[in-house]
Order: sequence, then C-alpha cells, then structure tokens
Amino acid sequence: MVIAVLADIVGSRRLRDRGAAQHVLDQAIADVDDDLPLALQRLTPTVGDEQQGVYRTLSDALVSLLMIQLRLPDGVAFRFGVGIGEVRTVASVHGELSDGPGWYAAREAIETVHAREARAVPRTRSWIVGAPGQDEVMQSTIAASNAYLLVRDELVGAMSERERRLTYGRLLGRSQHDLAAEEGVTQPSVSKALRTAGSAAIIEGVTALRGEPS
Repeated sequence: MVIAVLADIVGSRRLRDRGAAQHVLDQAIADVDDDLPLALQRLTPTVGDEQQGVYRTLSDALVSLLMIQLRLPDGVAFRFGVGIGEVRTVASVHGELSDGPGWYAAREAIETVHAREARAVPRTRSWIVGAPGQDEVMQSTIAASNAYLLVRDELVGAMSERERRLTYGRLLGRSQHDLAAEEGVTQPSVSKALRTAGSAAIIEGVTALRGEPS
C-alpha cells in the first residue's frame, strides 16, 4: 500500500497567465524533489489543472506537500487530496494506467478540501481519506493527521511569501545568518519573522512526523 496524492491549482480559472503559473508549480515541485527527495513519483500534470503523485508513507507525503506549499510564491497554490489504499497499474493501448482504491480515496479527499474551503475553513489545503478496509490504527492515524493538517494549513496560509521562504530554508537546516544574507536583512529580522509566523511549530511538527529527536 502506498499514498496517492491528487493536487489541483487553487483558482486556476482566475489566473492571468495559466502557462506561467504551471511553470512556477513545476519548478517548485522539482526544487522540493531535489532538496528533499521523498516521492516515489513526484507530482506530475495529468489533465486540466490536476497533478498526481505517489509516496511511500503518509509522513513522507505530508512533509513533501508542506515543502511545496512553502516553496510557492504568493498568487499560486495547490489543494491536496491524500488517499491511503492500493494503487495498481492497468494495461492499455496507451501504456500503463494508474488505478485503484488509493486514487478513489484521494479524489474524495480533494473534494473534501473544496467543501471545507467554501465553508468555515477557507485556508484548508490538504485532507486525507483512507480507502475502505483500513484498520483501527490507521483510522486513528488519519483522524489525528487531519486535525494536524487543519492547523498547519491555517499557519502556512497566514504566512507572507518571505516567511514561507524562511521556514522552507530552516526546514532544510539552513542557518538564520545564511537566510538573512540571502534576503538582505539582519539575523534578528529573520528570527522575528520566524517567531511571528509560528515557524517553530511547523518545524517541530515535521520533526515529529519524521520520528526524529527534537
């Protein structure tokens, strides 16, 4: 069993230059895959504004999707539907097609994101659904992970573009001094920006997801 991810572009029909936006998205995905290669199959455009990717574990998927969120500039964003379940290939005259309960669960998850956005949680960007047959442990893991994602998306959604860049850099282990030099600001300014944005909670959350000592 692997983790299937569907992503679609937030407000794709309102983008002034869809081609330029796709280039930005493709570059962000490639940057994350270079900086922190966790995907079995990196997010790849399929049709319309949709992308598909596959990850080995739920924690790998959640960390990678966070990094993509942080890497994107203002004005371009993804929604993510995460499906837990079997993914299989189906033979076709056009080559192998990916199918299975994992993808159906990912579709349900991204529809849930759309519904939550339209109601009381407009900054929702991610959701997880398990295919039928998950055991009690996985059901509890999904419920806890969705609670985490609601809070994480709210924090990231409130960040400025610079705060996201700084958080991304810190997640890669870069020092505040190096980030300050790159941004053309002082180290105390970087420290204040990270503190104001709640970046420490994001970073500690990733540490917990990956099972690393804090």
